[in-house]
Amino acid sequence: MKLQLALDLVNIPQAIEVVSQVQEYVDIVEIGTPVVINEGLRAVKEVKEAFPNTKVLADLKIMDAAGYEVSQASSFGADIVTILAVAEDESIKGAVAEAKKQGKEILVDMIAVKDIKTRAQELDELGVDYICVHTGYDLQAVGKNSFDDLKAIKSVVKQAKTAVAGGIKLDTLSEVIAAQPDLIIVGGGITGQENIKETASQFKELIAQG
Repeated sequence: MKLQLALDLVNIPQAIEVVSQVQEYVDIVEIGTPVVINEGLRAVKEVKEAFPNTKVLADLKIMDAAGYEVSQASSFGADIVTILAVAEDESIKGAVAEAKKQGKEILVDMIAVKDIKTRAQELDELGVDYICVHTGYDLQAVGKNSFDDLKAIKSVVKQAKTAVAGGIKLDTLSEVIAAQPDLIIVGGGITGQENIKETASQFKELIAQG
């Protein structure tokens, strides 16, 4: 299991400062959608240049023109790019083809998907690298979580790796670990804590224990 740190509410200097504190504990740094919207793909480039040995994910949540978007993110240094599961199959295929060409990976975000199992099966057959169950910010606010969806995806996926995101904190981590995703994505559960470095270390330790 790997740990991905999601950076959503930062500018570029703040992102670099946070990563400098936790880079030894995280496997992937996510430049979140709000950062990309506010700062552009330059945020991906600058974080990758600052931490060349750390994988960087660009959370673009692509819906269309997928091949082009993936090629752009790749040119700015992204190792992994996200596309929405509710995008057309042709868009998913375009993203996967471009990522393969560039030696990058595609993570599909299942946010807003109603039939989780069926769509996960289809995405698996389309050759994506990761399928991520994601309880969005607005649903977390009303008490939803991703654990049942993760189990559903794991029951049907044969090739893709699985990921889980949305409101994961130290006190819910054991439940996530029990579901055995390949990738655990944490944002405020680390960045919103008083001691970011210590919290990241605790996350990494618990994940390593599996």
